[in-house]
Amino acid sequence: MRIKVEDSAKLFSLKDQHGKEIDLKDFSGKKVLLSFHPLAWTNVCAKQMESLEAKRVEFLKLNTIAFGLSVDSVPCKKAWAKSLNIVHTQLLCDFWEHGKVAKLYGIFIEEKGTSERANIIIDENQKVAFVKVYPISELPDIEEIIEELSK
Repeated sequence: MRIKVEDSAKLFSLKDQHGKEIDLKDFSGKKVLLSFHPLAWTNVCAKQMESLEAKRVEFLKLNTIAFGLSVDSVPCKKAWAKSLNIVHTQLLCDFWEHGKVAKLYGIFIEEKGTSERANIIIDENQKVAFVKVYPISELPDIEEIIEELSK
């Protein structure tokens, strides 16, 4: 079942592309953007993650931490981030248990083994403030997310 606005965020802990453990509960008091993408090394996913990196300063001004999430492994995400010149944005690895966070949020596609493409905003009180799922081939509008965060 897909998570909805006003639900409590599903807490999780995942490693980023550097192997650092990231725990959602540590970001209470900040807004968090969970930007799910199906797989690394694909064109639309690359543009989606590059948009997070490009908007990093705006996110900080809006008291927001943006994370990119997919079912890829730490070594895969590390190499991909390097190839995209992503230095500041943490790319989280929902690798093992395979897709556990995507499943928690109700956006895992069982027959494909990946998440849907989605943006989920969690507010400072760790409540879901925004959920949008996009067609797999569609690049999410980062300006729409900035606008949502500005509310």
